[in-house]
Amino acid sequence: MMRRTPESEPMDNKAQASGASARASTGSAFTRGASARKAAGSSSNDRSQNDPPASDELAGGSADDIDALLEEIEGLENNSELAQARAEADELRDRYLRLQAEWDNFRKRTNLEREAERGRAASRLVERLLPVIDDLERAIGHSETTSGSALQDGVQAVYTKFLDALTKEGVIIIDPLGEPFDTHRHSAVGVAVDASLDEETIVQVYQKGFEMAGRILRPAMVIVSTK
Repeated sequence: MMRRTPESEPMDNKAQASGASARASTGSAFTRGASARKAAGSSSNDRSQNDPPASDELAGGSADDIDALLEEIEGLENNSELAQARAEADELRDRYLRLQAEWDNFRKRTNLEREAERGRAASRLVERLLPVIDDLERAIGHSETTSGSALQDGVQAVYTKFLDALTKEGVIIIDPLGEPFDTHRHSAVGVAVDASLDEETIVQVYQKGFEMAGRILRPAMVIVSTK
């Protein structure tokens, strides 16, 4: 064992102080290294937050944006089509209302024209019958002083004028003597046995019928033959 001398003690103290200083320097360096690494990590974290995303993240984000944009565009297109359909529906509705109003006006105008035409037709008939009424009044006035044959001639003239007035208004006189019986134009009121004639031949006109505008105003009352 080495003996410590007074001279060696100061050297040991110096060595210990030097070791402590070296350890302190090493600890400080370690501390500075940790701080540097922490600063580097913080800088790396800051850079990872500020740097743009990776290419795959960028591609995924762009695809989502494009899909959202396409959906928005499709929605706008649908809204545009809906607005166009509504506009067409409104136009058709307005057209229908106009046509309905025009039809109502046409129907009312037609009814008024028909009523006016019926009124004119009736007035024309009355105008044509006025001379007949005048002749009848004159015949009645002269009946007491006129002989029978002259009165008969006058009544015949009035009758002829009356039929002429009806004929000018489109009236057809049904006088089917000798014609075959027609249930649509004739009405049988009796039968007469006659072997020389065909079955249901009109042998007598009891009352004449009248037809106008294709409509039977009154069927002729007749007597038909039978065997």
